Amino acid sequence: MLGFVPPLPQQPGRPPSSGHMIVCGDDALARRLAVELRFIYGERVTLLLPPGRDANNPETPLTQRGRAAALFGRMSAAMNRAGNGNAGTGGSGGSGDTNAGVEAVRIMEAPEPSDDVLEEAGIDRAAALALVYDDDERNIRAALTARRLNPRLRLVIRLYNRKLGQHLEELLDQAAAVAMPGIDPALLDASTTVLSDADTAAPALAATALTGSSKVIQAEGLLLRAAERPPPGPGQSADPGLCTLALLSSTTNDPAGAEGSDSSGDEAPLLLPDERAVAETTGRGTVVLEAISRADPDRPATRMGGRGAPLSQVFSRRLRWSALGIALAALALVVASLLTTEDSLVHSTYLTLLDLLGMNDPSEGGTTARKIIQLLSGVAGLLLLPLLIAAVLEAFGTLRTASSLRRPPRGLSGHVVLLGLGKIGTRVLVRLRELDIPVVVVEEDPEARGIPLARSMHVPTVIGDVTQEGVLEAAKIRRAHALLALTSIDTTNLEATLYARSVKPDLRVALRLYDDEFATAVYRTLRTAHPQALTRSRSVSHLAAPSFAVAMMGRQILGAVPVERKVMLFAALEVAGHPQLEGHTVEQAFRAGAWRVLAIDATPPADRNPDLAAPPPFDPEGDATPPPSGLVWDLHPGYVLRAQDRVVIAATRRGLAELLRRQRSAVPRQ
Repeated sequence: MLGFVPPLPQQPGRPPSSGHMIVCGDDALARRLAVELRFIYGERVTLLLPPGRDANNPETPLTQRGRAAALFGRMSAAMNRAGNGNAGTGGSGGSGDTNAGVEAVRIMEAPEPSDDVLEEAGIDRAAALALVYDDDERNIRAALTARRLNPRLRLVIRLYNRKLGQHLEELLDQAAAVAMPGIDPALLDASTTVLSDADTAAPALAATALTGSSKVIQAEGLLLRAAERPPPGPGQSADPGLCTLALLSSTTNDPAGAEGSDSSGDEAPLLLPDERAVAETTGRGTVVLEAISRADPDRPATRMGGRGAPLSQVFSRRLRWSALGIALAALALVVASLLTTEDSLVHSTYLTLLDLLGMNDPSEGGTTARKIIQLLSGVAGLLLLPLLIAAVLEAFGTLRTASSLRRPPRGLSGHVVLLGLGKIGTRVLVRLRELDIPVVVVEEDPEARGIPLARSMHVPTVIGDVTQEGVLEAAKIRRAHALLALTSIDTTNLEATLYARSVKPDLRVALRLYDDEFATAVYRTLRTAHPQALTRSRSVSHLAAPSFAVAMMGRQILGAVPVERKVMLFAALEVAGHPQLEGHTVEQAFRAGAWRVLAIDATPPADRNPDLAAPPPFDPEGDATPPPSGLVWDLHPGYVLRAQDRVVIAATRRGLAELLRRQRSAVPRQ
């Protein structure tokens, strides 16, 4: 078992010590991030929350401070049980555990992270600051203030706008360099990381809707796929893939007894097991590392229905049949003219078209056949005029409404029903369309953030309250493959899930729930009622917090893969400074339940891409394929890791925290 750093007692009014970390936010992500830094990484943390109502009044909702205190108390009690085994406090020790948890994190309340508030929080002595408010503008203002107050500060900022985030990173790093001239930029501990909880959680949420629940991590132009495999049948052996990353919880005998969290006991998912544990385990599914494939160059998400309205939508079927009839009549008139006159084909066609359009003189001196053809052509021309008017009116009306929301087609099936087009739902929609998965969106607010995107991508959308009768039916829920309930209201997601399950019991379901205890209860109940159907409950803050925490520690996360209600991290690390890695073979460096080396970057240090999560530079006018990746995945177990190597590892949250703590303990803080 990995060592646990016990809570460091600290009075709420006492100033924080040097090197502590500050978290500013107004929702569950801020509280979860503070928990991650305090109880996983052992950092001293100051949590800045907006003021709330009186938590002692039972008639009012729990305040931000109350929620944080309750969460810290639960985490402190759980970690103390994990660290002390059966050294008990008994049932009466609940209040003591809660107080210890509250003292472990200094909680402040302020409406805005102003200069005075940040100075009181100890911004001048802090090592890192996380700004995770749900408002981009507030995060930007606070980041500019914090950079001015402490140019050395490491900033982690939550922004939904990707392009703005890139510019903000450059601006804040330049401001730090200007504020501290003469210091080597390589030694300046001033880094800025902009993250989005929506971008972090969207791949995991989208993967839940896919058959096989594959999770995709992109690194240096390669796609790393972690796929769930069902337990093998009698007499069968499980496919280990390249390696087994996790053993899923056992649900064969008691599906309600394994909710997939840390409190599930022996039935909990086992991350990064060794070969012996894999061989001895039966009746449990696995998460394996599949074969690696090369990523395609960046491409925009495909549009359901194309960029513009297709011809079948611009003109009705009746109008198309009428146009075909006029064309056949004109062709018949041309043939009749050829048979009754000695004109050439070109001349006969020319005269027939003139007659159709009413542009020819009467054939008074012509033959009887010519006069009859001209009369018939005039009649056909009369029919052509209203046809042209109808075509113009239909095209105008269709093009005018081409930008409106589409309704689900009649024969649609095998699609994903996505509830909610907020920040999370919008990112998940983009991810699903990038994978060419058909989607039907249900959104109550016609002015929601993702409505313009759904309109531009021609995604079928149903506007209405999902809890009202007939809304899910309009989304073709009976023929859907999966349901992603991602609204911001827990009860709405639960109600929609229960109704969808009553309509289609084997429907794949992933619902977004904020409260962890509520999510656990829902997860267990749904699995008990529908043991053969896949059910997943996801918390965006639980998925995103590990990435934000690692960024606070100055490291890079390639991706976070949910394993039921646990999280496995994929990270890029320099071997230098890690005694558990440097000088050891790949086999020796493996720590069961903690970390595992998956790949090595064979690129020379001077030529390495600083951001492994980004695709390598690619010139569309040059080679047809991206340049070869420097990552080597099929490592020999006897390969010795050197100080200059950079590796990609899979790690648990506590395993990665131990690696970083050991490295920092060898380097004195500034």
